[in-house]
Amino acid sequence: MKNTRTSRFLKRLPQRLLAALAVAAAAAGAQAETLKVGHLPVTGHAKYFVAQEQGFFKKEGLEVELVEFQNSADGISAVIAGKLDVGTFGTTAPLLFYSKGSDIKIIGGIMGQDAALVVKPELAGTIRSLADLKGKKVATVRLASGDAVLRGALKDAKINWKSDLQIFELKNPPAVIEAVKSGQVDAGLVWGPHDLRAEQQGLKVVVRSGDLSPGHPCCRVIVSGNKLKDAATLERFLRAVLQAEKYAAEHRKETIDAIAKYIKLDRAILEKGYYSPNLEQRSDPNVKGVEKFWLSMIGSEFIEGKRPLAPIFELSIYQKALESLARENPKDAFYQARLKEFKERDTL
Repeated sequence: MKNTRTSRFLKRLPQRLLAALAVAAAAAGAQAETLKVGHLPVTGHAKYFVAQEQGFFKKEGLEVELVEFQNSADGISAVIAGKLDVGTFGTTAPLLFYSKGSDIKIIGGIMGQDAALVVKPELAGTIRSLADLKGKKVATVRLASGDAVLRGALKDAKINWKSDLQIFELKNPPAVIEAVKSGQVDAGLVWGPHDLRAEQQGLKVVVRSGDLSPGHPCCRVIVSGNKLKDAATLERFLRAVLQAEKYAAEHRKETIDAIAKYIKLDRAILEKGYYSPNLEQRSDPNVKGVEKFWLSMIGSEFIEGKRPLAPIFELSIYQKALESLARENPKDAFYQARLKEFKERDTL
């Protein structure tokens, strides 16, 4: 009799609830899998912090260790060496390493745009465009996305970045800011929220990367080709990231609380940085954006680009993660919008 009642009860449960209960039961019964995920100390990577603090990783049966790096070059090297399971380090660095033969796969994204060229206030009137950089010294962060965007834009403006100006590659944004403040260079390229920090310290933003290349991708979610054998685990990882993206859009205070645990800056800067109109926050691979970025890097002689680009993308993992969330939440406009964007941005 008891089994009959239970069966009748289950039949009356909505299909959506049954699916959610099944997922929860599976996650509870399975031992959490561990992932080491590399990131940069930037507001644009806040979805990782939110997924950690709000339990989205745990909900997906994952134990995630977040490992901070100061620049993309060091982070990519860690992915290739097998010291990280997942890395999120610019667009420039993955494409450069891939162009030289590294077995790297892009499975998702974390942010776009968000770089800015800063100068001293007294130079803001004379450095207002790319043409004004001729004969100047410019500091960038080695292999940063904004660096490649700048060089591509200089090429388009018929300015030779190798001979018409001097570019100095520094280790991180704070080093760039100090170089500008001390007068060692005339301008410096940083990413958010360091553009806000630069302004707090008296510098001026004169050009933004989104103006030079609207909608350009920044940090991509990458793995080594060998890691694709764990596709099911990576799918759950991207499910957590997508849920964190949705949560961050709807819960401002809690999102800043999460970021503040990982980036030790004033809350006002963190909030302004993450919710900036200059920061694009989609989680898809953005194939079309990366293709444009690749061609720009080739055109500016940043890379040779002899390898075909298509093999760098592994789209099925993100697609399955998104489609499963959309099935579980059929009336949620967020996931429907992301499905539409995936079709528009990620066709090969």
